[in-house]
Amino acid sequence: MSGTATRHLYLVRHGEALPDESGLTEDGRRQATLLGRRLRGIPFSAVHHGPLPRAAQTAQLIGEELNGVPLVVSEVAGDYVPHMPDRDELPAGSADYLLRFLEPVTPEDRDHGAVLARRALARFTGPVDGDEERHELVVTHNFLIGWLLRDALDAPKWRWLGLNHGNAALTVLRYAPGRPVSLLVQNDMRHLPADLRWTGFPSEPHL
Repeated sequence: MSGTATRHLYLVRHGEALPDESGLTEDGRRQATLLGRRLRGIPFSAVHHGPLPRAAQTAQLIGEELNGVPLVVSEVAGDYVPHMPDRDELPAGSADYLLRFLEPVTPEDRDHGAVLARRALARFTGPVDGDEERHELVVTHNFLIGWLLRDALDAPKWRWLGLNHGNAALTVLRYAPGRPVSLLVQNDMRHLPADLRWTGFPSEPHL
């Protein structure tokens, strides 16, 4: 990693989406607003967000609570498969399950996702140039958060699979010069009341 100052990267999955994914539910809008209120006071340089409506609307509602932080739409913060594994990359016991999950991915989606995934690592990870710490917020989707998290932990490329993130939950990574990446917070939902937590997860872990 190059860079001389620390980057704090805040990763947020969009709020709960409507069934057709054309935007947010009312609960999703509340989730986004409450998260924005929690993040007040952090000196963000920008709020990056994917182009799809559920991410864009989440970023807009968060931004309304942040007093002038610029919103930046970014294709690399979008919803895509970051790495399509071959069977021999996967654990033998779960390869069939994971490959079935990925069956709808077309060759074009695979290739385009791989390009975006490399660009996301280049854009959002590592220390930054200059003398001042940088705080960046990325409002995105489950797959990209998993991809960036597995990179921070030096996990195999396929391991973005199976990392689930709740709607409007917060994950924070710190990239400091000369140090390994620190995972400061993962899937933190303390800003949400009980009735707004656990959306976006599979049904099993609703604790």
